[in-house]
Amino acid sequence: MNGVPASAASGSSGAARRTGPRGTAGPAHGPAERTTPRGAAVERDAAERGTAERGATEGGAGGRGGKIAAAAVNQASLWNVANLLTMFRLLLVPVFVVLMLGNGGYDPAWRSFAWAAFAVAMFTDLFDGHLARTYNLVTDFGKIADPIADKAIMGAALICLSALGDLPWWVTAVILGRELGITVLRFVVIRYGVIPASRGGKLKTLTQGIAVGMYVLALTGPLATLRFWVMAAAVVLTVATGLDYVKQAIVLRRRGIAERRAALKDASKESEA
Repeated sequence: MNGVPASAASGSSGAARRTGPRGTAGPAHGPAERTTPRGAAVERDAAERGTAERGATEGGAGGRGGKIAAAAVNQASLWNVANLLTMFRLLLVPVFVVLMLGNGGYDPAWRSFAWAAFAVAMFTDLFDGHLARTYNLVTDFGKIADPIADKAIMGAALICLSALGDLPWWVTAVILGRELGITVLRFVVIRYGVIPASRGGKLKTLTQGIAVGMYVLALTGPLATLRFWVMAAAVVLTVATGLDYVKQAIVLRRRGIAERRAALKDASKESEA
């Protein structure tokens, strides 16, 4: 009485015979081939287990491969192109000194070779930094070795020039004192943040490189006068940018101390609550 009419039942079975899985005409399924709701659930569970097992197998293999690849990258990261250029620049320092002091230190030919070594060192300084930033080759070794290589070649050139009497010692003292002082200052305030390189600092480095390179060469006449003014500009930029870095360090330290005190105050309020 409450059952489905025979016409409706026969219509449903006929539709089942006429309609395939996607609503297209297809063969009718016999009683043995019909899937019950419980059977469909069992099939779905089996399919999901199979997919999970395949994913785990493939993911495990991919994970192991990814770990191996990552380990290989980390192992080779020290020997990337940027670090090799930095090491090469460090090796150029003693070569430059030998060439600079060769044959008494006043031979134009030897000074020209020394200038070539100095120019290569300055060029690789710009090139390795660009490579490290562009291709994500920054390493802890590079962070330490790169500034050491920069100051080593510049310090060697300034000391050699002053020892030969071509450059006053006070100029060497101002430039090297500033470079070493700012390096120490960066390490002192590193707990509060990093002092970024400014445009003035980059201009200072470029001006210093040009000025020192002109002094390394045995120049005479107007070029010798020009190098004096280029070095004067380098000294002014050295002092000005040094004072600017000191100002930034003071502001950074004060801000860091204030943020730390605020964090401690908030922590004490939360503990009291």
